Amino acid sequence: MASIACTPPVPAPDDAAGLHERARGALLGLAVGDALGAPAENLRPSEIRARWGRITGYVTDHPCGTDDTEYAIFSGLLLARHGSALTPTHVEAAWHEWIADRAEGPFRGAGFSERGTLENLRRGLAAPISAQHRHAWSDGLAMRAAPFGVFAAGRPAEAARLVAIDGSISHEGEGIYGGQAVAAGVAAAMTGAPVPVVIAAALAVVPDDSWTARSLRRAVAVAHRGERAVRCAVVIGGYPWTDLAPEAVALAFGAYAAADGDFAEAVLTAVNMGRDADTTAAVAGALAGATRGAAAIPAHWATAIGPSRGRCLPSMAGHHVLEVAELLVPAPPRPAAPLPCASPPGEPGGRTSERGTGRGSPLAGYADSEVRS
Repeated sequence: MASIACTPPVPAPDDAAGLHERARGALLGLAVGDALGAPAENLRPSEIRARWGRITGYVTDHPCGTDDTEYAIFSGLLLARHGSALTPTHVEAAWHEWIADRAEGPFRGAGFSERGTLENLRRGLAAPISAQHRHAWSDGLAMRAAPFGVFAAGRPAEAARLVAIDGSISHEGEGIYGGQAVAAGVAAAMTGAPVPVVIAAALAVVPDDSWTARSLRRAVAVAHRGERAVRCAVVIGGYPWTDLAPEAVALAFGAYAAADGDFAEAVLTAVNMGRDADTTAAVAGALAGATRGAAAIPAHWATAIGPSRGRCLPSMAGHHVLEVAELLVPAPPRPAAPLPCASPPGEPGGRTSERGTGRGSPLAGYADSEVRS
């Protein structure tokens, strides 16, 4: 059996307010990267340059997320419902409840791995057989893995365990490894760990002789030389599909390493490398957003992200990635304001003393963790 390295020491999560900021950064960063990268998906760098020069921001008037954002919301809501008690049965039931047994949007369930999974589920197949299709190695799990790292902040091994449970419905082998690398990396980044520790945490949860690990190591080894070197190190140029998990995950970590965790630089590096640009930029954005927090995301990029439109998963329409962040890492309650001074009871103007009840739940105003129909 292939060996898996021991998970390196990861700093303990910082204060609750800091964790909340990083959770928002991770998931908003994912959505921003997805929206920035969507127009460049499946393009070569030369094609990107011919159309836009170098992409430095949104190139559409109405940027929005794709299946990457909607499936991340789906997995985040599922995780908020079950937490560490998540099982394959829970995941399979959610796929039926929220996707397979509903009418689909124009994207027809999204990418190849999702299509294969839905076809198997609708034929009555269950996990792990539902994951046995021709695209089980795709980056469809990696694109929705960030919520697991947010939930298991500072616990990369737990993030990897949980995302593998989610992936057991739809992926096998390298497809699972890609999701585990992303989830573990985000879990480490949620503590403010430096970039090399984030990368080491990702490598520690996948077999060291796997395609995913080899590609990731090659990407980060040349990251100091820039995006062209990263792309040349891992891209399978003659292969017709761009959603290979080992390739996409390596490109994302390479972009993150090349930028030394800087959000804008990491995401734009991923976008301008093309290939599965929405996914690579989404993953790079999740890593950098967790590392630096939501405040590091340029405001004009962040404000363009609205609630999901449900173009791929109608059941996700109306949900915002920040809603998921609040469910997974609630904001710490604010200290109750001191009560005003009052005259003792019985004196003129006096009133009976009241005990402060404090503020309501930090989740007040949010839907519960079950998806709204």
